[in-house]
Amino acid sequence: QVQLVESGGGLVQAGDSLRLSCAASGRTFSNVAMGWFRQAPGKEREFVAAISWSGGSTSYADSVKGRGTISRDNAKNTVYLQMNTLKPEDTAVYYCAGAAAWFGGIKIRAIEYAYWGQGTQVTVSS
Repeated sequence: QVQLVESGGGLVQAGDSLRLSCAASGRTFSNVAMGWFRQAPGKEREFVAAISWSGGSTSYADSVKGRGTISRDNAKNTVYLQMNTLKPEDTAVYYCAGAAAWFGGIKIRAIEYAYWGQGTQVTVSS
């Protein structure tokens, strides 16, 4: 059974940092593109960051550019999202996503991902 399990969320203050992790199991994700999305209450799920299968290419939403860093450790089948200088508007459930196709490039649309985690809550207080 394919699983993506996020961790690292929590309640933090504005200006703090968090590192989210996404551990994959059930199949290897070391050869597929991965991404992070988030969904705030009453809003649609939105793209946050994506990384190619090799880790050589990354893409970020304008809202996190300069504050977020996506990375991956293929040996551990794990993807990370480092978020710095957090703002109250970053409050959301953060989801990890994995593509189905091997050796794919960056994917920024949710429809391009086949596998999703259950999400981890990030709450930023002002």
